[in-house]
Amino acid sequence: MAKITSVAVQMDHVSGINIAGDSTFAMSLEAQNRGYKLFHYTPDRLAMRDGKVFAVVEPMELRDEKGNHFTLGQPERIDLSTMDVVLLRQDPPFDMAYITSTHLLERIHPKTLVVNDPAWVRNSPEKIFVTEFADLMPPTLITKDGDEIARFRQEMGDIILKPLYGNGGAGVFHSSKDDRNFTSLLEMFGQMYREPYIAQAYLPAVRKGDKRIILIDGEPVGAINRVPAETDSRSNMHVGGRAEATELTAREMEICARIGPALRERGFILVGIDVIGDYMTEINVTSPTGIREVKNFGGADIAALMWDAIEKKRA
Repeated sequence: MAKITSVAVQMDHVSGINIAGDSTFAMSLEAQNRGYKLFHYTPDRLAMRDGKVFAVVEPMELRDEKGNHFTLGQPERIDLSTMDVVLLRQDPPFDMAYITSTHLLERIHPKTLVVNDPAWVRNSPEKIFVTEFADLMPPTLITKDGDEIARFRQEMGDIILKPLYGNGGAGVFHSSKDDRNFTSLLEMFGQMYREPYIAQAYLPAVRKGDKRIILIDGEPVGAINRVPAETDSRSNMHVGGRAEATELTAREMEICARIGPALRERGFILVGIDVIGDYMTEINVTSPTGIREVKNFGGADIAALMWDAIEKKRA
């Protein structure tokens, strides 16, 4: 068995995270508890020279103490291929900087196991990968053509309009059929985004929650329901959504069973899907969240399950 001793974490800087709900922190803390040596670096410290991939890393020690959660050692430049595992965990947006980092990390994978597989992360954007399962989704349109979006809204009534490569609920708008701001909204999107947008039929079931389901190696292991605030259409917790305990329905188990083989084929160890009512809206493969919330509500220790899966893959 190929034993894991060293783990490098490519992430947004550890000083800026909220440990109460940060999945990367939970995953890294579990790695530390297993005796792995942790190294921290941000994506801008990644480099490739003459085909070799390097990063300026800092040894990292973690503590589950708010306001005193980390210590970083002296920076050193290392060949990332000397690491056993690299966690690809910086938050989107899924822009060219993000894509470039997947190209670089692809050079060291799978000798150094990158989680998730960087090539498949690059080829599976959250809001596009999910369209491979169109029958599990609400009616969905991807375009930058304003006339197409207007026709879609006329047909659907209320719609959700959001950037195709955004994250965390940023830029998500609920536009009703008689919304007089709709034209201005399209103008604003046209000025802000070069890429197409995504429009989906509005699902009233979102008022009861947007469920985040976590899968390890294609199998569901836990879920949390995120209920939007009365004044918002978004359920993301950092914009006021409320987390609550939940169980998986028969429909949600059916969705997981349908997508599981595709996740395994792509080498996705950790994935988070979003389900509203009976419909899946996203498959999150970049830096899925929800691990700590599931455990806080009495669910599985998903960080431990993830490292069990990584150890098995490294065997």
